[in-house]
Amino acid sequence: MNTPDTDTQLDRSNEQNESGAPAHSDGAPESPRPVVKRRYHALLALGGLAAVLLAIGVMPRLEAKRALTDQVAAQRALPVSIVTPKPAPASSELLLPGSVMPYADASIYARTSGYVTHWYTDIGAKVKAGETLAVIETPELDAQLRQARADEATAQANYAYANTTAQRWHELLKTQSVAPQDADAKTSDMEAKRSILASAQANVARLSELVSYEKVTAPFDGVVTARNVDIGSLVTAGGAPGLATMPGELFHVEQTSTLRVYIDVPQNDASEVKPGTSVYLTTQQYPGRRFDAKVARSADAIDPVSRTLRVEVDVDNAGGALLPGAYAQVHLQLDSANPALELPVSALLFRPDGVTVALAGADNTVQLKTVTIGRDFGTYVEIATGLTTTDRVINNPGDSIVTGEPITVEAPAPGAAVASK
Repeated sequence: MNTPDTDTQLDRSNEQNESGAPAHSDGAPESPRPVVKRRYHALLALGGLAAVLLAIGVMPRLEAKRALTDQVAAQRALPVSIVTPKPAPASSELLLPGSVMPYADASIYARTSGYVTHWYTDIGAKVKAGETLAVIETPELDAQLRQARADEATAQANYAYANTTAQRWHELLKTQSVAPQDADAKTSDMEAKRSILASAQANVARLSELVSYEKVTAPFDGVVTARNVDIGSLVTAGGAPGLATMPGELFHVEQTSTLRVYIDVPQNDASEVKPGTSVYLTTQQYPGRRFDAKVARSADAIDPVSRTLRVEVDVDNAGGALLPGAYAQVHLQLDSANPALELPVSALLFRPDGVTVALAGADNTVQLKTVTIGRDFGTYVEIATGLTTTDRVINNPGDSIVTGEPITVEAPAPGAAVASK
């Protein structure tokens, strides 16, 4: 039988065996410190393994989430390119279409009626002022002139007789040989005869002038551009009814040694165009050739319909290179006393409240500003008001851009230009 002491020893032995502590051969129990240390190291190993596994599984997800957040933020910010306003040139060229016209243009009509007996010049002929273009035969007018001259001779004779008679009666009146009333009657008859003579002389002068129109002459030096008569054609004063298809003029003469070119200058540039402004012409038939000209005069009034200023440009055409009626491009050299800033047209927004530009603010957000356009340089325009040299203007802004929209400024590529003039 086991005694109580023996049972107590067995229970302690069992507890030591359950705790894993080996017993010595002599029955003495092993120390518990190495066992606790091994358990501590095992727990540390398990914790490290868990941390490694957590880092492997969680960190990539966190990194991916952060990258996604950055990408979304970058996509929300609009990428833009920036241009800086620069001073506009003081001198600019204004290109306008122009119509070349002769310096003088005349339609030659008949001033007397008759038949054309001869014509001397055809189209393209260069004529001098007073040169005969055609001759009209007017037998009825010649007869009227002869009759008028005969009437003039009769009136001259009657006046001479009445004048002599009146002088005689005045001499007799001095000696009281005739009555004063009779002397006055002779004087009055002399005055009447003188008036009849003046009327006859005026009629002769009128008919002589009409007879002189039998010769159709050139009014100035120029070129005949139209001939609408032929030998035997019946012409009347002011028309040519003998030729049913003709417009009524006998000849058309144009002065081409100097030509006029009319242009319509826009209202914005009208104040810069004055007589003497430098200008030259170019035409399609003479590529690369420039024809020097000058502004001769302007209407000094804006057309209320087109809002333009009518300007005349005179060009020397002694060589005859330019032809009247041709189309030409007129290059005006305009000088501005106070040039403003310029921007490429690609930076402009056309909104209901006016022309607008988008600016990049200091906080990288969009700021819209209304501006006023001055001169037009083609790919560039002058900004008269609304900008400073320190403004950062967004180039090629979208139509949907609004104030406060976040942006990112893109660096220009090396050697790349935003726009070219």
